[in-house]
Amino acid sequence: MKDSEKKRHPYEFGGPLGAFGISFGLPIVCYASAFLCNDISGCPAPSLLNLSTFSLEKLKRETGWPGFQGLVNLEANLWLFGYYLLQAVLQGFLPGKTVEGVVLNSGGRLSYKLNSFYSSTLILALAASGTVLQGANFPLWTFIYDHYIHLLTANILIAYALATFVYVRSFNVKSGNKDKRELAAGGHTGNILYDWFIGRELNPRVNLPLIGMIDIKIFCELRPGITGWLLLDLAFMANQYKRYGTITDSMICVNLFHALYAFDTYWMESSILTTIDITTDGFGFMLALGDLVWVPFIYSTQARYLAVHPVSLGPVFTSVIVALQIFGFYLFRASNNEKNRFRTDPKDPRISHLKYMETKSGSKLLISGWWGVARHVNYLGDWIMAWSYCLPTGIAGYSIMHSAASSVSEVVQGGAKGWGMFITYFYLVYFSVLLLHREMRDEEKCSRKYGADWAEYKKKVPYRIIPGIY
Repeated sequence: MKDSEKKRHPYEFGGPLGAFGISFGLPIVCYASAFLCNDISGCPAPSLLNLSTFSLEKLKRETGWPGFQGLVNLEANLWLFGYYLLQAVLQGFLPGKTVEGVVLNSGGRLSYKLNSFYSSTLILALAASGTVLQGANFPLWTFIYDHYIHLLTANILIAYALATFVYVRSFNVKSGNKDKRELAAGGHTGNILYDWFIGRELNPRVNLPLIGMIDIKIFCELRPGITGWLLLDLAFMANQYKRYGTITDSMICVNLFHALYAFDTYWMESSILTTIDITTDGFGFMLALGDLVWVPFIYSTQARYLAVHPVSLGPVFTSVIVALQIFGFYLFRASNNEKNRFRTDPKDPRISHLKYMETKSGSKLLISGWWGVARHVNYLGDWIMAWSYCLPTGIAGYSIMHSAASSVSEVVQGGAKGWGMFITYFYLVYFSVLLLHREMRDEEKCSRKYGADWAEYKKKVPYRIIPGIY
């Protein structure tokens, strides 16, 4: 690689050392969340609150640690494989519109068949039909809940395998190839671990018999993980009903908020083609883990918590959280719609009145409307919604009291109250860091692309995310 190219695309995420830490540390975080907040002893496990009597053996008992062999289950692996295959079949056979992506560095555009809204709706409709017939005992829900750890492990293994597959295959990319394959600008540094993590090939694709062309990155971004997130939420809601004979307002809020976000993503599927994940980042372990593991298993933490410890919000607190969600979603969707309409049809009467500045590269940057308020105002809407996902868990934490005289266990907060927030509000903390990091990546990318024009643009729109503050 040329020196000038290295300067344009420096290491990100802490370079090879950061890539190693994330690649092997985040799966451990997922397991920690699953085991330390459980339906056996509490959330968090009691040993963590009594360090003076802490022992590893005691912690293993409290978390139901099955041993390393117990993390894997063949039946769960097979059913998960069937789920991925179903997603691929539905993409291939259901109707959908064909949309072209952005212009590639090598010239030309890739075509994408978009139908995630239909495929996900069909899957959820089938699940709903089964629930109508069999209620909370529908085998899908019980299987997901009983095999939660096994499904987590299987998805982690798929992420490792998929990242390795696309990395090895990326060495077949030749300049000027007819399939428009190209390497990601920052993904071929020569460091094996870093390139495997960040993604060497920009848009790896496979042509499956009978199914057709699958864009691996788009497939993972929209299908198994996001739909899996909703299925996990619903499984936890079914489990709450089995335990307590009711579904709390907090559980309903969490499921509805997550479903709104997911179906908005499906409905606005074409807009993902202009995001940094698709246009700039290669597909490697970073995206594979994020799409297939992090999204479904970390994002559903609140529903998993509420399945064991139901929280009744009441009409006032419910109204406040719903209002927060509506405002955050409106800000998120309105700002993104404004940007997408400006990019695709600047003469659209809904945005034609907006002011913009022209750059030497030929691009136009909005300086009024939502994008005159802050340079990344859509992230503010995303962040506000993150609060509405976590607040339904309240001041989280519970302990499970087992009686020697009865098989019935009692879930109480006791001394665990408040400590569970480290787990149920982890998403909010993580997502805040994610948005700040992504904003910095966006800024760096735009600075490289627009140069002096970006400096001038920042004078016109001085705030990054929160107007008047940041």
